[in-house]
Amino acid sequence: MDTTLPPDRSTTPLSAAQIPEDEFRVMRRENLARWPTGAEVDIDEAVAFHKSMPPHKQLAWVMRQAVAQKKCLTQPRGGVATIEMQKDLMRVLDQDGLADILPTTTDSYTRNEQFSAAQKGLEESQKAGRSMLNGYPMVNYGVRRSRELIECVDKPAIVLSGTAHPKLTAEIGLAAGFSGYLGSAIAYTVSYTKDLSIELGIRNHQYLDRLAALYAEKGVELHRRHPGFLTGTNIPPSIAIVTCVLDALLAANQGVRHYGLELGQTLHMVQDAAAIQVCRELCQEYLVAQGFNNVFTPVTSLHWMGAWPQDEAQCAALVCYGGTLAAVGGAANVTTKSTHEAIGIPTAKVNAEGLRMTRMAVYLARHIRLDGFDEFEREKELIRREVRPIVNKTLEMGDGDVAIGAVRAFEAGVIDIPWSPNRHVRGKVMPARDADGYLRYFEKGDMPIPDDVMDFHTESLRRRAEQENVPLSLDLAVQSVFDIAEPLKRLQPSPLVV
Repeated sequence: MDTTLPPDRSTTPLSAAQIPEDEFRVMRRENLARWPTGAEVDIDEAVAFHKSMPPHKQLAWVMRQAVAQKKCLTQPRGGVATIEMQKDLMRVLDQDGLADILPTTTDSYTRNEQFSAAQKGLEESQKAGRSMLNGYPMVNYGVRRSRELIECVDKPAIVLSGTAHPKLTAEIGLAAGFSGYLGSAIAYTVSYTKDLSIELGIRNHQYLDRLAALYAEKGVELHRRHPGFLTGTNIPPSIAIVTCVLDALLAANQGVRHYGLELGQTLHMVQDAAAIQVCRELCQEYLVAQGFNNVFTPVTSLHWMGAWPQDEAQCAALVCYGGTLAAVGGAANVTTKSTHEAIGIPTAKVNAEGLRMTRMAVYLARHIRLDGFDEFEREKELIRREVRPIVNKTLEMGDGDVAIGAVRAFEAGVIDIPWSPNRHVRGKVMPARDADGYLRYFEKGDMPIPDDVMDFHTESLRRRAEQENVPLSLDLAVQSVFDIAEPLKRLQPSPLVV
């Protein structure tokens, strides 16, 4: 039995409204029947297991503590093909890396719901004694075996699914005892898929969010989290925040009241700190405006999501700087990378080293804040002026319904994503770094950013072009994608060399 990219079975028009209980019951029954391990899901038994865990293993509780105590937690990525290997990885990240949150990243076959192929990869990995998959095949292992991962560590664990098709993986992972789940309708659809429509991406994640809400109705608060962008290119903070706001509204409509927000780092301290604060602020503003007064929205900062250098020393600097950016911005959590980012999947040892580097950087920067600095306050206001027109127009296009509005906004280019692989995204918007290292808009496409804001962006980029004696052209945008990965001699040449 295998279902690859199953068709949406809903016959109802798209809406942000919560999926009715009877309809959701049918959807769950059909979903769980798609692979044998779905029969292991018993939500009442799963609820009892979650309730039996101590608070420090429940990610929702841990995130609330982090915000209350103004702490910045650390969390890596990590997934391998067999359960024995995954246990070993999680123990190393826990004990050697001192991770506050432990990951289980699923493999690409699981992400695309090719469960037969994942099974073959699992079996080949067992024979070879090494991982032949780039993650953990959670659906194949099922609830009972995957629960061993929860029981082998004493920290909260999160499913990192990396998919626009989360339905069955979510059922297995949450029933197994994972208390966090990463993924959202807009961010994953436009980052990971070519042909999947925005509408189907929304429907798929409405299932996930309705499932998380069902656990909450039974007394278990889970940590749902927006994943930021994984396009591997520069994403201006305002675009990232627009998707956070819209995905948070979509989740809240399904009943989610604990929704983490993620932002990829731009590597400019002022801009990243401003983005973290404005993201939290505007998400709350729009949630409250739509009647959701009690949604908890902690912010996670993601280590640099673009191209990394080959030199491990340069990578070490990026890892440490990423921890600094998260701490200065007041993020509740930082998702870490390692010095092997440009090479491939890091070993457990190297992954743990990246965690410790980040943790030390967070410690050193723990008391630094930028509040009150003129440049910081100006940047926050600039981001607000970019985000609000896009979100407001999106809601207007949907007559207040965020799901309908999001689909129509993408069709019209009101929402646009740089270098998205998805054919339902126009891809006209182009960011580039300006003379001061900020990410600015070279092209805004059809997004309703005010003219005076765009004048500011253009002038900032013109100053860079003049300083470097190059044309003000799209080459600036392309160069900005790869510049961080350049060798150090090129990035920072010695002034003594003529």
